[in-house]
Amino acid sequence: MMPTQSSHETLSSGDRRVRVVIADDHPLLLAGLVHELQGQADVHIVGTASNSTALVDLLEKHPIDIVISDYAMPGGSHGDGITLFGLLRQRFPHVHLIALTMMSNADVIRALLAQGIQCILSKADPLEYLTTALYAALAGKRYLSPSIETVVQRHGIQGGSSSSRARHLSTRELEVVRLYVSGLTISEIARRLDRSKQTVSTQKMSAMRKLGISRDADLIKYGIEEQLTSQSAEPHHEAKRRPASGTAEN
Repeated sequence: MMPTQSSHETLSSGDRRVRVVIADDHPLLLAGLVHELQGQADVHIVGTASNSTALVDLLEKHPIDIVISDYAMPGGSHGDGITLFGLLRQRFPHVHLIALTMMSNADVIRALLAQGIQCILSKADPLEYLTTALYAALAGKRYLSPSIETVVQRHGIQGGSSSSRARHLSTRELEVVRLYVSGLTISEIARRLDRSKQTVSTQKMSAMRKLGISRDADLIKYGIEEQLTSQSAEPHHEAKRRPASGTAEN
């Protein structure tokens, strides 16, 4: 739990600080993100969350300007990845979003940009880029940290082309593949994404057909080569045991 800080007092009507929520399921990184922004006099960290349940709960209870969220953050009832960011865009359209990710897969980055997520930071880059991304998001501008920008340039994402074999996968197919190669079963993916097992199985098979893959082992190999795997992924039935973890600052 994040300790209460005197600088995180409840906003008054005249307080014009930027209201921020930070979500990540790695405690050390979450603490680092908080520390990076605590020095900004015009930033108010309203709360932190370690899964999507806690994140959405904070957004429903508090007026928020910016959400800084991990891309792969299992354990919550609202999923993670593109599913979560799509939900946030739909339910909280006035909240600016910044995505954090360990993955440098071009199709994940393309999917985020297609969702309107214009600020994306790689966890491989120094935290010092966070403040710049925050103000870019607030201004409605695009900001990519150096590692993400390298992927964008290398794969021609700005121009709409890509050398990736997955360029023809739909967003839903890409999410199914990501979760499958990260170790989840069809049943677990179905529960995570709130889809039927038949739908998930069909989307997996469709993705494999588009990729020219016929064996599950080759799909897993593809996921590793394309850096789609997430160390944060865990079976849905295990994630359900984890309580929602969110902290609102008083």
